[in-house]
Amino acid sequence: MSLEKPYTNIPGTTIFDMDQARAGYHLNQFCMSLMKDANRKRFLADQRVYLDEWPMTEDQKLAVLAADLNRCIALGGNIYFLAKLGATHGKSFQQMAGSMTGRTEIEYRDMMIAGGRSADGNRVVGESGDAQANRQPQGHGTGKLLD
Repeated sequence: MSLEKPYTNIPGTTIFDMDQARAGYHLNQFCMSLMKDANRKRFLADQRVYLDEWPMTEDQKLAVLAADLNRCIALGGNIYFLAKLGATHGKSFQQMAGSMTGRTEIEYRDMMIAGGRSADGNRVVGESGDAQANRQPQGHGTGKLLD
C-alpha cells in the first residue's frame, strides 16, 4: 500500500520525499563526487565517460549531459546536490534558479526581490497562475542551465 501524497498537486513543485530520494540516489551521489577537484576535471574532460561510471539511469545521464536541472529534479535529483553540477559549470545558484524558471539571472533576482511568485492561481494544479506546468519549463523540460 503506497502512502497518499497530497502535496503532488502543488504546481511547479517537486517534493523531495522518500521515493525521490530512492530514485535519485546515484544521481545525487554523482553530484557529490563533484566536490573533489580531480572528479570535476575528469567530468569536464569527458562527461559521458565519467557518467558511465555511475549506476544512474540513462534518462538521468541524459538530463545531466543536457544540464537540464528540471529534468534532473523530476528524476530524483535534489537541488542542493545539483548545485555541485551548476558550480562545476561555473554557474551560481541564482543562475541555476533562473534557468529552472525560464528566466534570466537578472529576471529571477528581480522577481525574488519583488517578493517572488504570487500564490494566487498557484495553490493547486489546474489553476491559472504563472507556476502552472503549461506556463513553466518545469512542465516542459526546458530548464537548461547551459546554452
